[in-house]
Amino acid sequence: MKALLLPTKTYRLNGRLWLETDEGRFLGIGRLELLEQIAALGSISKAAQAMGMSYKRAWDLVSSMNAQAATPLVATQTGGSKGGGASVTEAGHSAIAAFTALQARFQEFMAAETNRLRAS
Repeated sequence: MKALLLPTKTYRLNGRLWLETDEGRFLGIGRLELLEQIAALGSISKAAQAMGMSYKRAWDLVSSMNAQAATPLVATQTGGSKGGGASVTEAGHSAIAAFTALQARFQEFMAAETNRLRAS
């Protein structure tokens, strides 16, 4: 591996963590942020706006996560003069916590491997 590395350069490993199912991507950093925004704002449209994405894109992501999860991560309510709201379910909060912990372990792994790469 040393032949590939130039001594004057600083190298680090970089990557993204995704959880996937047979149907495709299930949960990643962006989807996690969407869930957190929905939890904070109580609305898919407000969460989408806060993240700079279209409502349709946010709705598609929520629908995809809900379809792949054993229990829906987001519950929606309709009605009222301002439309409906949304809330993150208990399963959604559990998914947020589990992915956050997994992401921390992934970052620790990447840092350790970067240090090992630099030492070689």
